[in-house]
Amino acid sequence: MNIRIKLLLFTLSVFFFGCTEKNENATEKPNIVLIMADDMGYSDLGCYGSEISTPNIDKLAFEGIRFNRFYNNSRCCPTRASLLTGLYPHNAGVGNMTTAPGKECAKGPFQGYLSREAVTIAEALKSAGYNSYLSGKWHVGEGAENWPMQRGFNRYFGLISGASSYFELIKNQKHRRQMALDSTNWEPPTEGFYMTDAITDHAIEYIKNKNNEEKPFFLYVAYTAPHWPLHALPDDIAKYNGRYDIGWDTIRLRRYNKLKDLGLIDENTKLSERPDDIPSWESIENKADWADKMEVYAAMIDRMDHGVGKIMKELKKQGKLENTLVIFLSDNGASRENVEKRGLNNPDVPVGLQGSYVSYQAPWANVSNTPYRYYKKSTYEGGLASPFIAHWPKKIKTPGVIINQLAHVYDFMPTFLDIAKSNYPNEFNSNTIQPTDGISILDVLLNNQAISRGAMCWEHVGNVACREGDWKLVKHSYGDWNLYNLKEDGSEINNLADTYPDKVKDLKQKYNIWAKKTGIKLQD
Repeated sequence: MNIRIKLLLFTLSVFFFGCTEKNENATEKPNIVLIMADDMGYSDLGCYGSEISTPNIDKLAFEGIRFNRFYNNSRCCPTRASLLTGLYPHNAGVGNMTTAPGKECAKGPFQGYLSREAVTIAEALKSAGYNSYLSGKWHVGEGAENWPMQRGFNRYFGLISGASSYFELIKNQKHRRQMALDSTNWEPPTEGFYMTDAITDHAIEYIKNKNNEEKPFFLYVAYTAPHWPLHALPDDIAKYNGRYDIGWDTIRLRRYNKLKDLGLIDENTKLSERPDDIPSWESIENKADWADKMEVYAAMIDRMDHGVGKIMKELKKQGKLENTLVIFLSDNGASRENVEKRGLNNPDVPVGLQGSYVSYQAPWANVSNTPYRYYKKSTYEGGLASPFIAHWPKKIKTPGVIINQLAHVYDFMPTFLDIAKSNYPNEFNSNTIQPTDGISILDVLLNNQAISRGAMCWEHVGNVACREGDWKLVKHSYGDWNLYNLKEDGSEINNLADTYPDKVKDLKQKYNIWAKKTGIKLQD
């Protein structure tokens, strides 16, 4: 064999084996599916104490792991901003809510859309060879220049805005909503549309994408369920007929006891008292009307669980289930809001059907947040604590474990980059990128390895909090500082501010250092 043929064979072998190794490495990178519910309380899943049927999500929990204390930012926009960027919401530009297109304020903590000095998970994972898809609610930028396709996603379907009807797109001038398919405005068909099913169907379409055979993917499935308005399919509602006739007091106590049986709370986490503004079930006259609302709410979660089951079935069908990290959580605690004053409800239409537009309000939201106090928008645990499930058959070797460590939605960015073996960028599209506020929790997910973390802070509409270790300092915009030891008092019932003034001073100082750095109002 002459020297030219030997050189040719050597070159071909290097090329062949190099390509093979590259393809093998690409296929070894795990897929990531992040599924988020909207306005769902801590105890609304079967695996977190609920009577609602959620067999598919429960299966994820019992085959994977659950956190007993995972934090969000107490409201949809701030949570989504942190989730996508790995930053505190103010650093990402969405400390409050979004603003209408063309009405964005000056740049800063409350500009109402994602900062260009923040990089999204979709943008960051591109350099690691990932495709990224989003099906569902965006709500971190109304202007078309701030939509998902402009922030790194390959494909998008869903609701750009906040809450909307599940059967149609609201066009009322005051409450007008936008939906999009990729970068184009989209409107649902006049018949046969249900938002939850549409989000599931597009998520499955993205899993089937033939490009995923060559590249790993990140899929963000952002359901609008069970956010108001209470809309569900008739067959799903029928499953819960009569389920809630026993009332909110009994249901809440049953959930509390089940949470203890599951090992998600201990004896130091007491069931908080029913608030003064919620009457006892026995004292109300219109019990059937109230029970109907909770039946529809349960049906909405049931349909979302059905969608999760379809997504898991498709992952298995595509041979991707074993090496896919699937995460499920909620964006904030349950909502006590009363939306009937918006004027969109037709009182002649039964609750749950197209044309109705109601919410289940404080009595049932208090049940959803069992055992905690307060609701969405609050910086008490009822607003901040989320159910959190992680499922990854190839890597999680201790299924069913409950994790007793703290984590936050801003930890997703460093965790996913850790999984993808990629670095967080210092620059992106000629913009200097802020350092991430989160830390990787990969070792927690895989091995329940203890991690150390400093103080965690929150601010939303003047409600603030700072937690470090077992201690948490909380102040609502209209109240005083309250101090709790969450190891001894998980439901924040016993205010220790007068007993430990030095701890109040310490955490208040840490909060104000964070607030000054973040560019928001300091607290007295």
